[in-house]
Amino acid sequence: MRGYAKAGVLDAIREAGGEVYAITSEPQTLARNAEEDWETGLVHVGDPHQEIAGACAERGWLSLFINDRVGDGPRSSQWTVADWVSHPKGYFQPGVLALGREGRVLYRWRCRPSRQNVGGASGRPTPSHVWRRVEAALREPTDAPDAAPDAAPELDAPPTPWPLFVALLLANGWFLRPVPFDQRAGEDTVPKRIRNAMLRIPLFAAC
Repeated sequence: MRGYAKAGVLDAIREAGGEVYAITSEPQTLARNAEEDWETGLVHVGDPHQEIAGACAERGWLSLFINDRVGDGPRSSQWTVADWVSHPKGYFQPGVLALGREGRVLYRWRCRPSRQNVGGASGRPTPSHVWRRVEAALREPTDAPDAAPDAAPELDAPPTPWPLFVALLLANGWFLRPVPFDQRAGEDTVPKRIRNAMLRIPLFAAC
């Protein structure tokens, strides 16, 4: 998400009269924490009950993949909701949706979890690619049909090797158990925790 500001796309959208929102299935407290720590420049909105995501799906704009399980157990197990977060309806996978003033879909993309994108953890359309597609849609007549889902976007990262991703999760848990890089209040930012995990892998191998 930081890429939208770094690439100048965020300023371009606002100069055109638009706004960008980062919507998450986390509670608003964690959404605000991510907004401050990540310095994305976007407005972060918590949607733990998936009211916004549900409205987008009902209107036919964008239907996201929903994970109602975490780890290998059902939502009632110890692998699901921790005491510091709430996913009453599970959590949704990433997506990008751009709407015109008339409600026409200018761009849409949704993440389909796979081994290539480590279960949806990586591989997002680049901000410049999204903005090019939006600009092209804006040049079309206002009564043009909604943009079709982007099936082959320009991604911001190559596929992550599955062994490396698993190693990072294990390193984040000090090689006792895999620990995800989730956003938590009062802890280091996610990028810093990933860097720390990267440093632990060669040290662990050397030991």
